[in-house]
Amino acid sequence: MTAAIYRIASLPAVLCLFAFTASVPTELLLAQAPTPIDITRRSEELMRGKTSTGTYSLRIIRPDWERTIVFDVWAEGTDKAFIRIKEPVKERGVSFLKLQREMWQYIPRINRVIKIPPSMMMQSWMGSGFTNDDLVNESSLITDYEHELLGVEETESGEAYKLSLSTKPDAAIAWDRLHYWVRTSDYVPLRAEAFNERGERVRTMTYGDIRSVGGRTIPTRVEIVEERWPDRKTVMVFDDVSFDRPIAASVFTQSNLRRSR
Repeated sequence: MTAAIYRIASLPAVLCLFAFTASVPTELLLAQAPTPIDITRRSEELMRGKTSTGTYSLRIIRPDWERTIVFDVWAEGTDKAFIRIKEPVKERGVSFLKLQREMWQYIPRINRVIKIPPSMMMQSWMGSGFTNDDLVNESSLITDYEHELLGVEETESGEAYKLSLSTKPDAAIAWDRLHYWVRTSDYVPLRAEAFNERGERVRTMTYGDIRSVGGRTIPTRVEIVEERWPDRKTVMVFDDVSFDRPIAASVFTQSNLRRSR
């Protein structure tokens, strides 16, 4: 995110840990289900909208310390995103800009804009369990994965489609495969488990505190746990979010990075 790049813990809040029970054979639901890629698309569109703006709190929890980062986000589709940190004070004004497949970071204390190379997209964002890629949606669940519907399972938040998303060979993504649960009634994402090429689960993202925000029902809390550090957590909360409101083109510019001070 020479100067050290800030790392933080995508994209994008939300989680109560769910106890997922045994698969429920629901032949009718499966027969009437949209295609796996349509389920994924509806879930992504629910969380993203044509545009979104909001304020988020990111709590990084470690065995002997914790810290909270508050930041504003402006996003337009899948190609444009701007993030500005508000708290803590020592990092206020640190900003990130994503345009298509390129990303930049501005560090006020050295008054410098740094381009973040593709190799850094899967690195931790600001020391959290989130990656740079998570925060700016560089990779897409739609275009970077092959989709398979595994079945329907009963969860604490209702029946959910269970999908298997396999990373395409040319996609620059750390995971080999995802298991992704999406509620059948409204396409709310509930859980995502990431696996490496050896089939080992390496990260679990759980979505919770589902409620009406900005005219749509979405999870407003996301929690990440990494299997290699089970005593660490990252929790992101949507403090305020709006969808489908016009965003000035000037927001998504490198000059706006420096105006963030």
